[in-house]
Amino acid sequence: MILISKLFKNTYFLLVFLLFFSLISCGQNLSYKNKSISVNQIKTGAQQTSLYISLLKNKNVAVVANQISVIFKGKSVKPKGESNYTHLVDSLLSLNIPIIKVFSPEHGFRGTADAGEKVVNGVDAKTGLQIVSLYGKHKKPTQEQLKGINVVVFDIQDVGVRFYTYISTLHYVMEACAENNIKLVVLDRPNPNGFYIDGPTLDLKYKSFVGMHPVPLVYGMTIGEYAKMINGEHWLKNRIQCNLTVIPLKNYTHQSRYSLPIRPSPNLPNDQAINLYPSLGFFEGTTINAGRGTEHQFQQYGAPFFPKSDFCYTPEPNFGAKHPKHEGKLCYGVNLKNVEPLNFVNINYLIDAYKKTPKTTLFFGKTFTKHAGNTLLEQQLKHGWSAKQIHDSWQPKIEAFKKIRAKYLLYD
Repeated sequence: MILISKLFKNTYFLLVFLLFFSLISCGQNLSYKNKSISVNQIKTGAQQTSLYISLLKNKNVAVVANQISVIFKGKSVKPKGESNYTHLVDSLLSLNIPIIKVFSPEHGFRGTADAGEKVVNGVDAKTGLQIVSLYGKHKKPTQEQLKGINVVVFDIQDVGVRFYTYISTLHYVMEACAENNIKLVVLDRPNPNGFYIDGPTLDLKYKSFVGMHPVPLVYGMTIGEYAKMINGEHWLKNRIQCNLTVIPLKNYTHQSRYSLPIRPSPNLPNDQAINLYPSLGFFEGTTINAGRGTEHQFQQYGAPFFPKSDFCYTPEPNFGAKHPKHEGKLCYGVNLKNVEPLNFVNINYLIDAYKKTPKTTLFFGKTFTKHAGNTLLEQQLKHGWSAKQIHDSWQPKIEAFKKIRAKYLLYD
């Protein structure tokens, strides 16, 4: 109501708006702010065991999972301890499903590795299962690693952003399953940024592990829908297709806000960071610190060479950031911890940081083009394009993508 009052100071227009709002469905922005679904209302694919257990019985199973691959129980939205959920692997083992090994993505099976840090193979202390890293020597399961496996279960929480590497892991797992005639079961999970589509679209000339498909930065799909799109658009090597089954969500729509009860990776600690990640993730390819090395990752940005300001912080090694940018140096910057949630990629932050960086200081890093997905964004910044001009330049490819996306949606 406070937001609406600011937009409509005139009482008459406020009343008209409220009447209009009650008669029709609202747009994406208002839907995001006014609808919130708890972990208890939405049933993830993993929770609906009866829909997939028959696919795993008497099969040799491999699981692609990490720390958020859990099945919730009880009534708490924010679990305070392990008693409120069980890990998918533990649950399947208790049902006598013969899990042979676990594949782990970036950040590892327990989710403790830094971004970009190689994850090594090992053995899970709790279950004794072999852990095979998909973020080290091999990003794609090898034929030898899949030997004897009949079914692979994929249960990873995505955040709906192209340079978040879990969808690249999905691609390689699908490709390996297709090449080795292994069935893949994707247990779907909500996309916390699934209520909008925005950002630059990847030019395949700049394909990398932080962007493998010609999609906008924010694509508005769950990981199950995305898997269907990879298959349907023949994006796997040699246009092969995977034997894919998606276990869908229950009670989920793209217009509903979903708060992740467990951080999906070390540097996305809360809803605010997840919401700002599409806008601040560009800084990963620059010399600007985006909060790594603090307790407010992706909720602030700064650098020692920014103009002095009231807001400052000093990045130090911590959970998920052993060597953050500008470690131990006082950074002046911008605090975004309390900004309103976004339903678009806010390129103003990047423009602001570029303008504050002295011309004698390197701004763009080696990976900026990979994060942007093209060379155009860097040129637009260098030539002083406004946020509106940059945002408008994304729209033709976004509209083309929406037509592709529509074919694979499982939810309204």
